[in-house]
Amino acid sequence: MQSTIGSRAFQNARMQKKNRKQADGLLPQAVTAYRGGRHADAQAVCGQILALVPDHFEALHLLGASALDSGRLDLAEQALTRAVAVEPRNAEAQANLGLVLSSMKRYEEARAAQERAIALKPNFATALTGLGNTFMNMRLFEQAIEAHDRAIAVKPDFADAYCNRGMAQLLLLRNEEARQSFERALALAPRHMQATFGKGLVSINLRHFDQALAAFNAALAMKPGTAAVIAQRGRLYIQMGRFKEAEADFDAALATDPMLEAALLGKAHVCVLTERIAPAMAACQRVLEHNPASEIALVWLGACFAKQGDTATAIQHFDRALEIKPDFEDAIMKKIFALDFYPEADVAVHQAVRREWWDRIGAHIPQRQLASVDRDAGRRITIGYVSSDFRSHSAALTFLPVLRHHDHGAFEVICYSCSPLVDSVTDQCKAVADGWVDSWQLSDDELADRIQSDQVDILVDLSGHSAGNRLTVFARKPAPIQVTAWGNATGTGLPTMDYFFSDPVTVLPAVRPLFAEQVYDLPALITTDPLPGAQPTPLPMLRNGYVTFGVFNRIDKISDHVLAVWSALLRALPDARVVIKNGALDDTFLRDGLISRFVAHGIGESRLTCMGASMRQEHIAAFADIDISLDPFPQNGGVSTWESLQAGVPVVAKLGNSSASRAGGAIVKAIGLDDWVAEDDDGYIAIALRHAAQPAELARVRAELPARVANSAAGNVETYTRKVEEGYRQFWRRYCAEAG
Repeated sequence: MQSTIGSRAFQNARMQKKNRKQADGLLPQAVTAYRGGRHADAQAVCGQILALVPDHFEALHLLGASALDSGRLDLAEQALTRAVAVEPRNAEAQANLGLVLSSMKRYEEARAAQERAIALKPNFATALTGLGNTFMNMRLFEQAIEAHDRAIAVKPDFADAYCNRGMAQLLLLRNEEARQSFERALALAPRHMQATFGKGLVSINLRHFDQALAAFNAALAMKPGTAAVIAQRGRLYIQMGRFKEAEADFDAALATDPMLEAALLGKAHVCVLTERIAPAMAACQRVLEHNPASEIALVWLGACFAKQGDTATAIQHFDRALEIKPDFEDAIMKKIFALDFYPEADVAVHQAVRREWWDRIGAHIPQRQLASVDRDAGRRITIGYVSSDFRSHSAALTFLPVLRHHDHGAFEVICYSCSPLVDSVTDQCKAVADGWVDSWQLSDDELADRIQSDQVDILVDLSGHSAGNRLTVFARKPAPIQVTAWGNATGTGLPTMDYFFSDPVTVLPAVRPLFAEQVYDLPALITTDPLPGAQPTPLPMLRNGYVTFGVFNRIDKISDHVLAVWSALLRALPDARVVIKNGALDDTFLRDGLISRFVAHGIGESRLTCMGASMRQEHIAAFADIDISLDPFPQNGGVSTWESLQAGVPVVAKLGNSSASRAGGAIVKAIGLDDWVAEDDDGYIAIALRHAAQPAELARVRAELPARVANSAAGNVETYTRKVEEGYRQFWRRYCAEAG
């Protein structure tokens, strides 16, 4: 028996020795294939070796490295896990296992493997910078930079470590440090694609968009078809207002990598901007299936719900994003904007979330040291207007009349335009300004520098928390006096903002202490120019035999609350019709969703007319078919309210419990139509029913309205502008007195 056992052991040993010799002979073939980039061949040969010697460390290690390089992460993990089990003290295998685990987003396990590699080999530069990347993915940015610095200390000419450090610095918004890291990487390796890409990302952060585009194009010239770079170029194109090129880049990136998060998020972004909500939601949901903690996907999905009027669900998504990333500015701003549409939110809630923006974002921005100024209270005052909407945008309709009628003897007017989009309205704004600064490619600090260089006395924000705002510039306080007005005038929550233009109805005295700014009353929150060439039109119900209500507002203003009220009104007038006009209704998904909401309240589709985008002249002409306009709530109309009144169509409004829900009623009251403004839902319906039953009186009001608007302090733009200038002069005198 013993001799038989001994013989068998001898034969097994001979077989193992033979297999080992054969396996070792195959290994050079695998290495050659790997070095030649022939991963399929390398992996096949490694498979042959492992069939002969299952614990062949070199083959396991090579198989893992090849599988990692070719994106076969499951195979890479299996091979490298076996490799480190065979030789647990091999630092290179531990480091490669860490790379695989990090690529699989298993960051804690990756960190452990990389730290084991460094413990075995303390001066292992590749493992150190790999650990830094893992820390970065874990949002441990300071630890990431420390690990990259250790790698650089070990290997001062390590271009990858400089580049990786730059990426971590970028995420901390340490843009100048990041730029220097990328420059150092490129000095060591001039064709370092990732460092070139990093320079593009820095340029985006600094709003140097032309430089960013040049960097991304250079990176793609080095490595054509790189999906991550293409996706970031798409993001850049969005910021440059080039939406078609942006979407083409996102589609190209997704063709290469269908689950690339940056490309899916970019696709969602551009679809929201172009009012295509269904594909935007689909892109967000694909991201969240694989990464439920994607704060960006949550924000864009929230934006999709907001577009449909589902404000409560939108806010839930923004809150979830803020739980993940408390200083995520886009989430805070979208929440601020959405709460203006939320029926349960009052002034206290609105101002609290604006203070939240300050606490999370603005308070961390250093304020400027102001130079001494000429404190002559009667001198010419320099006014600086900051906006991304000096173009065909509803906001421009509210501030262009003021720009046009300024007294340039008393006020120097400088406009800081923060958008790449220009059109005929831009030309009109330029024509009435004393100075014009294209600011869309200036960083916040560069814009603040320019404002101080221009010696602006009163800096005016025309955006509030709406898209394209530069409130982070206002947080720096580059001017002695700062005012928020018109474009999205609901208060900012910034202690650095001194005044807020409003009116006595929009912001009641009792709630004014809740605002960060001091409220200054104008005849109305906003005004607009008279309608060009508008002529009185006959009352449509005289020829139709029924009343036609109009809603020429954004459809996300149509809350469930107001839709229920309108539906009750329509049920009380079975022959009545309603026309809803907004560019978003060109999106079939949104249009069908809105119609279905009415149908759910018992209002037949035949009673609804949905109209999409049109030129402004056609938009105004459509009021000729409207008898009475219905103001939505809680987010009222602004420009749409003025347009309706100027066209001779009175507006039924209701006063709510927030600035956003009182603005429409304030405009209607400002021209003396107090009996068209209700205090509650029943009153709103009663007003509409009463006037619908009096066609002769309605026709009289229609004929008189344009003149009534033109003769009011709120509707006469020259009178309104004088009131604005009285405010500026009062602010300046007060500042001079306080400074003295």
